Parts: sequence; C-alpha cells; structure tokens
Amino acid sequence: MRPIALRWACRPSSSPLARLLQSNGIRRHLSQNTHGTIAQLLQWKPAEETKNVVINGYVRSTRKTKNHRFVVLGDGSSIESLEAIVPTEQCRGVVLSVGTAVSLSGTWLPAEADRKQSHELHVDQIEVVGPTDAATYPIQKKYHTPEFLRTIPHLRSRTRINSALLRLRSDVIASLTQFFANQNFTQTHPPIITSSDCEGAGEVFTVSPAAESPSSANKAGPDAPFFGSQKYLSVSTQLHLEALAQSVGNVWTLSPVFRAEKSDTSRHLSEFYMLEAEMSFVDDLDAVMDLAENMLRSLSTGLFGSAVVQDLLLRPGSMASDLAPSDEVERRWKGLMQPSWPRITYTEAIKLLQQNAELFEHCPIWGVGLQSEHEKWLAESVGGGRTPVFVTNYPRDVKAFYMRASEPPSDTSSGSDRPPGATVECFDLLVPELCEIAGGSMREHRLGPLLDAMERHGLTSQSDPNGKKAGDKNATIGWYTDLRRWGSPPHGGFGIGFDRLLCYLSGAHSIRDIVAFPRWAGRCDC
Repeated sequence: MRPIALRWACRPSSSPLARLLQSNGIRRHLSQNTHGTIAQLLQWKPAEETKNVVINGYVRSTRKTKNHRFVVLGDGSSIESLEAIVPTEQCRGVVLSVGTAVSLSGTWLPAEADRKQSHELHVDQIEVVGPTDAATYPIQKKYHTPEFLRTIPHLRSRTRINSALLRLRSDVIASLTQFFANQNFTQTHPPIITSSDCEGAGEVFTVSPAAESPSSANKAGPDAPFFGSQKYLSVSTQLHLEALAQSVGNVWTLSPVFRAEKSDTSRHLSEFYMLEAEMSFVDDLDAVMDLAENMLRSLSTGLFGSAVVQDLLLRPGSMASDLAPSDEVERRWKGLMQPSWPRITYTEAIKLLQQNAELFEHCPIWGVGLQSEHEKWLAESVGGGRTPVFVTNYPRDVKAFYMRASEPPSDTSSGSDRPPGATVECFDLLVPELCEIAGGSMREHRLGPLLDAMERHGLTSQSDPNGKKAGDKNATIGWYTDLRRWGSPPHGGFGIGFDRLLCYLSGAHSIRDIVAFPRWAGRCDC
C-alpha cells in the first residue's frame, strides 16, 4: 500500500507552500515526488487555486448529493479531516466505504464563505488503492467506546483520538531526547532480560525458551537453563544505569519494563515504558528533584503550543467523553509550567493527613506507605490542585534496599521535627488526579551500608546455582555490589512512568488507552 501522503505538483521554491514547509523545518523539494500530510494541506491557504494536488488517506465518511459526493478523508496527521468534493461521474464503479484507502487528485482552491474548511479539494481523479469490506470493517461513522476499541488494538489507532495519542507520544519522546541532549546526558539501552528483580517485590516474568521444561531450573549440562540460571524480564533498568553512569557520566533511557502483578486498575499495565535517569557525582537529593522538575517543565513549556496538544485541547465534542475535560487538561499542562513545586517530607505529609484523618478510609500512620487517597489529597491540598508535589524521606522499611539512609535532622531542639524512625533520601512525585508518576532517590554508594541494607531486606538469602550469597561476587546481584568496591561516587536518579505521564498530559481516563497494544492480566490480544 502506498504511504499516506500528499504530492504537490511542480511548484517554485518561493510558493506559499514552500515557505510553510520551510517554516516547519521540513526540507522538501517541491516536485511531483514531494510528500506531505493532510494536516499540512489544511494549513496551506493560497489565495489562488492550485491544480494537480494529490492527497492520500483513508475514507472516514461520505455523503451524496445529486451532482457530487463529499468524501471525508483522514491520515492520522490531524484530528481534523479533509472534505473533498468528487463529481458523481468520477465515482461510477468506485466503492468508497469507510476505511478504504484512496488517492485523490484535483484542484485546491478557496472555499465559499459558509464552508467549514477555508479551502476545498475539487477532485478530478480518484483511485482506490486499498479496498475495504464494508460488511466486516469494525470501525464505522459512529461513536465507539474505549472498551470496544481495546478489543481491536490493531485497528483502533485509525480513530482520530487514538492517532492523536500516538502523535503525542512521538512529540514527547522527541522533546525529552532534546532536553537530555542539552543537559549532556548520554542515552543508553540497558538490557531487558536481567538476572535480578530490581525492586525485590518478586512480581516478575521469568524468561525461558518455549521448549524448556520448568524442571530444568537447577539442572546442569545439556539440560541446564538457557542462560545457566533463572532470568527475568526487567522491572527497572536502574541497577544497570548505575553501572553505565560510572562509565560515561550522567545517563538516561526510555525502555520497556514488565511487572507480573494482577492489578486490574486504570493505572497499571503488565508491559509499559519507564524513563529513567542516573546522575554521577551528585550528593544532594535536591539536585535529582531539580532534574525531574526541570525536565517536566521544559517538556510542557515546549509542547503546549504544538499541533497535537492543541488537537487534544480543541477536540470535537464527540471525543469529549473519552478524555478529561479540556480545561482540566489545560490546567495540568500549565501546572507543570509553574516556576516551583512544593517539597514536603513524608513525616510532614503524615502530620497533615492525620489532621484530616476523618476524610480517609485508611488511617494515615507513620511507617506505612501512602494510599492513593492520601496522595490525591496531598496533590490537591499542598499543590493546590495545580502543581506536582514532591514527598521526600520515606521510612526506610517501605522503600527499596538501594536507597541511601537520611542524615538525622541537624536541629533536634523540637522533638516533633524528628522522624520517629529511620528514613531514606528518596522522593515520590505526586500529580493531581493520577497520584504518583515518578520516584527517585540517592543511591547507597558505600559497600558496608549497602550490604547491611540488603541483609535487612532479605536479599542475602538469595543464592545462585553455585550457592553464592547475594553479597558475593558471583551472585545474581553480586555485580551490583562490585560497583561499590571499585570507585563508586555519590550518585542518584529517578524513574518516571512514561505511559502514566502521557495519560496525565492527554487526559486519557485509562493507561490502557495511551498504549497502542496494551497488555494486562488476562489480555494480550495481538
């Protein structure tokens, strides 16, 4: 099938189209072989008619009059559609059912004042390049619920809202890549198959060849596991990023991660993407939070005026129910642009929550993780329902083993300022409605305290096939302790749930709708 594109007939380089394309940073020779999109054609508004314009796309709908057929065309480049006017005689013998891939050529000229489009394509030639069986094509000119569209993930991106979400993902990745390049971070690609569970939660997928028997897990010789011992799909690339950060300095990655938890919620997937960054020679958690904050502020400031964000904000009423209200989505973007975000400690957060304990189903208790209702309240109360909120210094026993212990408060004259138990230098980033979207910490870079923390978390009881303990050199996580033996500087980093971030920015109600092919417990359709 031909690519979705438009071809402009030979035009001089000084034409309005040339200036438009150049202003968008698109290098094109405006010739018969030049390609563009429906979005670009709709933006091009010449004062005079232009002949020999060719546009490719998919039929979204058609309507007939006595002398013409109006064909509404889309190609995923814009929520807006192109309405082309086709003479009835040109349609004889041509089936233009919804979903059909067509190539239209004709004249682009200013429309009459009462028309929806400023310009119209008057078609003089139509070619069906990909016919569709109208009787079986599942996407028609009517509203389809997100739940129904999830049953056809291979087709749902053809709908206007889902194609916009794909374009948003692309633009966000491009913006983040540029941000980290400007900060002199090195982009890396850590492994997806790993020897250890980074979080220690045990909710991992195991990896083995299809023909390998589960009973071979501890065998040797030809019946040994493919990788020699049990391996897993990564739940986080952080441990490997720490190794790479000690090689080339500050690093980041955007990688798929996997969690085998059966959380059937709008915020959880079994396969999703994490953006993770690691900074070397950093000895202050504030520097790590500054990076996360600056990254999200740069992203929102740079993309807010983009075509795809404006598409999401100005979407037609038929799409309103699939996304949060437009003014709410705009408030989220502008909240990320705010010059400073509140930062409070976990201990301070618990005190605020306890003062309003009657509002919650779960009683806020120091030493217990925050519930979603607690996080939502903090985002609304501390952040004013606008800006994200950093919550720092959680209890040591509810966080991962690799986090560095917090220093005791320097001023202990007021006993109420001192946490009732040991804490670690970490943060969670909370946003209104969606709760936590990012987390980070200073990493324990000293060997002795790291081994102590591993023992407290029960990691020293994990053994490899040779019986080595986790703190030993040859254990599955022994390589991680090696990093502390040989020149480990103070360092820290963070991870952000990339799909949750996109969910927040787009206003999508479920993370399952922000991912092209979502996987969750019980569902992996194609």
